[in-house]
Amino acid sequence: QLQLVESVGTLVQPGGSLTLSCVASGFTLDNYAVGWFRQAPGKEREGISCISGNGGSSLYADSVKGRFTISRDNAKNTVNLQMNLMNPEDTAIYYCAAEWNPVHCGLRGYNYWGRGTQVTVSS
Repeated sequence: QLQLVESVGTLVQPGGSLTLSCVASGFTLDNYAVGWFRQAPGKEREGISCISGNGGSSLYADSVKGRFTISRDNAKNTVNLQMNLMNPEDTAIYYCAAEWNPVHCGLRGYNYWGRGTQVTVSS
């Protein structure tokens, strides 16, 4: 069974950092692009970052560019999202998703989704 599981989210102080992990089971992530998405209360889901299967291509939404960094460790079947300089507008449920694409990635159209994890940024 193909499954993606996000690490447990937490409460973060404004200006703080958090790393989320997305671990795959039932398949290997090597040739899969992985995207991170988030949905804040009352807002549409937003694609914030993605990385290609070979790790050679990545994208960031303007809202997180310069603050968030996506990386992957195929040996551990894991993709990480390092989030720095967080602010209350980053409060949302964060999801990872995967689709087969060794070379490119995008911020829509993924086949496999995790269940999401809550991240709250507040003092």
